[in-house]
Amino acid sequence: MLLSGCEKVIELKLDNSNPVLVIDGGINDQNENQVVKISKTYSFTEPNKFNGVSEAKVVVTRPNGSTVTYTEVSPGVYQSVKTRGVPSNKYILNVTVDGKIYTATSTMPAKVVLDSLTFKQFNLFGKLSTYIAVNYNDPVDAVNQYRYILKAKGKIEEDMVSDDRFNNGNKVADAIFYKLEDLKQGDSLAVEFQCVDPNVYRYFYSLKQSSGQAGPPVAPSNPISNFNNGALGIFNAYTTSKRTAVIK
Repeated sequence: MLLSGCEKVIELKLDNSNPVLVIDGGINDQNENQVVKISKTYSFTEPNKFNGVSEAKVVVTRPNGSTVTYTEVSPGVYQSVKTRGVPSNKYILNVTVDGKIYTATSTMPAKVVLDSLTFKQFNLFGKLSTYIAVNYNDPVDAVNQYRYILKAKGKIEEDMVSDDRFNNGNKVADAIFYKLEDLKQGDSLAVEFQCVDPNVYRYFYSLKQSSGQAGPPVAPSNPISNFNNGALGIFNAYTTSKRTAVIK
């Protein structure tokens, strides 16, 4: 008896949805041009691109009531004059698009400094692998949330968050599980270490979960935004410190 199989072509019916505003912005404790990016989502069948929104009004309000108005420097990208945020202060971002105002608030945490980067080895499934680790002292008198952004050869390769539930008040050496095998001698690794508020932490944690990179994947959903009026994205008031390591 001969068994034969057949293949059935399944055509997925993907409904287009109305575009949704996406706002990605922050203010840090460095004296620099702060940036807010505004875009709209697009249909599944459209090319993956930055769908920038022009002619928006972008204003950050400081705790003393003074404001900083951002200027559009390219389609959908808005930039402030050089300014810096102050830890423990709350900042409000108002974005006006087509007469509708989208608002988010974020409180800049106290600063924790990234002391150094080191390399740690782990034996995973019988294979010895090397990863980079961030080293810092977690304060005992506060609840802290952190964000690590790893760049290899100038490209972002990992973006993750952590908190101090199990490390409160300790000296921390937290590994970033990005494989270094493809790097060669002389290649550089850079880590930006951010102290973020709880809402920002939840946003990036839920973003990681939706992508299946923070344990078992969950049902796809939009990450938890701190904007009102249905906008996606995040406004992040954060402190930052950076360190660089070189492969030897």
